[in-house]
Amino acid sequence: MPRVKKIPLRKCVGCQEMKPKKELIRIVRTPENRVEVDHTGKRAGRGAYICPDPNCLQQAVKARRLEKALQNPIAPEVIESLRQGLAKQ
Repeated sequence: MPRVKKIPLRKCVGCQEMKPKKELIRIVRTPENRVEVDHTGKRAGRGAYICPDPNCLQQAVKARRLEKALQNPIAPEVIESLRQGLAKQ
């Protein structure tokens, strides 16, 4: 019987849907307490996943789910840079 490779799933903090990890963008709180978009998906720090959709980011910020997932308050200028980072995707 062939082995079926499991696809890792993560939950988007915006829409709350489980999706394959490769379809989502990781947002990380680094050990220096900076919040950044993790393009590689391998940076050190606490991570949260979000769809590459600006509406998901808006939902996550409005419901404060991104702050809860990263266990850190997020400044408005950081949110704007995340919006720009998602736009580049």
